[in-house]
Amino acid sequence: MAAEREPPPLGDGDHTDFRELDDAEDLFASTVSTLESSPSSPEPASLPAEDISTKPNGPKAAQILLDDDQEDLFAEATEEVSLDSPERDAILSSDSTPAITPVTPTTLVTPRMEPKSLSASDLFDISKDEIEEELNGDTFDISVSVSDPEKVGDGMNAYLAYRVTTKTSLAMFNSSEFSVKRRFSDFLGLHGKLASKYMHIGYIVPPAPEKSIVGMTKVKVSKEDPSSAEFVEKRRAALERYLQRTVKHPTLLQDPDLRQFLESSELPRAVSTQALSGAGILRMVNKAADAVNKMTIKMNESDAWFEEKQQQFENLDQQLRKLHASVEALVCHRKELSANTSAFAKSAAMLGNSEDHTALSRALSQLAEVEEKIDQLHQEQAYADFYLFSELLGDYIRLITAVKGVFDQRMKCWQKWQDAQATLLKKREAEAKLQYGGKPDKLQQAKEEIREWESKVQQGEREFEQISKTIRKEVGRFEKDRVKDFKAVIIKYLESLVHTQQQLIKYWEAFLPEAKAIA
Repeated sequence: MAAEREPPPLGDGDHTDFRELDDAEDLFASTVSTLESSPSSPEPASLPAEDISTKPNGPKAAQILLDDDQEDLFAEATEEVSLDSPERDAILSSDSTPAITPVTPTTLVTPRMEPKSLSASDLFDISKDEIEEELNGDTFDISVSVSDPEKVGDGMNAYLAYRVTTKTSLAMFNSSEFSVKRRFSDFLGLHGKLASKYMHIGYIVPPAPEKSIVGMTKVKVSKEDPSSAEFVEKRRAALERYLQRTVKHPTLLQDPDLRQFLESSELPRAVSTQALSGAGILRMVNKAADAVNKMTIKMNESDAWFEEKQQQFENLDQQLRKLHASVEALVCHRKELSANTSAFAKSAAMLGNSEDHTALSRALSQLAEVEEKIDQLHQEQAYADFYLFSELLGDYIRLITAVKGVFDQRMKCWQKWQDAQATLLKKREAEAKLQYGGKPDKLQQAKEEIREWESKVQQGEREFEQISKTIRKEVGRFEKDRVKDFKAVIIKYLESLVHTQQQLIKYWEAFLPEAKAIA
C-alpha cells in the first residue's frame, strides 16, 4: 500500500528545501531528480493528506498520518467489534451545569473553547510544546489538601464544609498559598463542569466521589457516632484524592472553573447535583438512553490499538472489582479480629484479678496488656488496608469507568460522522433525481445542501481523528499514573504490614520471660 511505502532518500546538501505540494503536482518528480544528485537525506519529505472521502472508518490508502507513534491509526478492519458494555456512570447527560466560566487564554497553553458548548476544532488546537510536555510526563508545582470538615446547620438542612488549601508557585494563581471553604455539592458541580467541557473530546476527567445518602443522613441526625466520624474521614480523603488527580492534569489545571473553585471565596451553588432533583432524574433517563444506543450501534473498528485497549480495560475492570471485594472482606475480618482481641484482653484481665497464684496472676495481667496492644495494631492495620489499598482500588474502578466513557464518546463521534455521510449520499441521490426530472428551480438548493453536508462530513472526520489522537495520549498518561500510584501504595502497604509484624514480635518477646517465670 502507498501508506506503507517509505519515501526514497533525499540528498543531504545544504540547498535542500521542503515545501507543501499542491494536489495537482507530481509527488515524485522532485524525488527522482534529487536521487540523481544526492544519495541520502536526514529526513523524508512530508506528503499532504488527501481530501476526505465518504468511505467507512479510516483514511484513504494513500494517506500518510503524521502521528507521534508512527503507525497507521485507521487501518482497514478485518472484523467487527462489538462495543456493548454495562452502563457507565461516566457518560454524562446533556443537561446544563450552572455558572460555567468561559475559557480564557493564560500563560500556559490552553485549548480554545467557548462557554458551555465547545467545538472540537477549537479544543484540539494544541501546541507542540504541550504535546511534548505531556509525553515527557512533566508535573506542575501545585499541591491541594482537604481538611477540617465542619458541620454547618442543624437537622436535615445541615451539610459538611471542607477547607481546601492550595500551595503553588504557578503564575496563573494570585498567590502562592490560599484556602477556601467548599461543600460536597461544590465538588460535584466542578466535576460536572469539567466533564461537560472535556469528556466529549477525549479527555479523561477524574470522577468525583460517589454520593452517600445513608452516610450523610447519619451525620445530619447524630451527634457523636463513630460510624459517622469514619464516614466523614473517608469522604474527606476521597475529596482530597479527587482534587489531587484533577490538578495533575495539565489541561484541566488551566481551566478557569477549576481555578475559580480553588481561589474564589464564594461559588454559585450547584443545585443540579442533588440525587432526587429534576436534573438527577434526567441524568438517569439519559444514562438509560445511552445504554440503549450502545447496544444498537455497531462500530466497524479499524484500529487494532483501540480494540486491544478496550478489551484490556474491560478485563482490568473485572479484576479490580474482584480484588476490591476481597480487600473489603479483609478489612472487615481485621475489624472483627480487633473486636475479638479486645474481648480476649478483658477476659484475661478479669481472670488475672481473680487468680490467687501471684506469678500466674501477674502473667495473666500482662497477657491482657499485650492483647490490648495487639488490638490496637489490628485496628491500625485495618485502617491501612482500607485507606491505602481498598480506596486506591475503588478510585481506579471509577477512573476506568471514566476511561470507558471517552471510548464511548469516540464511538458517538464516529456515529455522527457516519450519519453525515449517509445524509450526504441521500442529498446526492436527490440531486440526481432533480437533474433527470428536469427541475432546475430546485437544483441550486440541492447543490447548496450538498456543499453543506460535504463540509459536515469533513468536519466529522476531522473530529473523529482528533478524538482518537487525544484518547491515545490520555490513555498513555493514565497508564503512567496508574503504575506510579500502585507502586507507591503497594510499598506503603507492605511497610505497614512489616511494621505490624515487627511490633507483634516485640510484644510477644517481651512477654515470654514473664510466662516462663510462672512456678
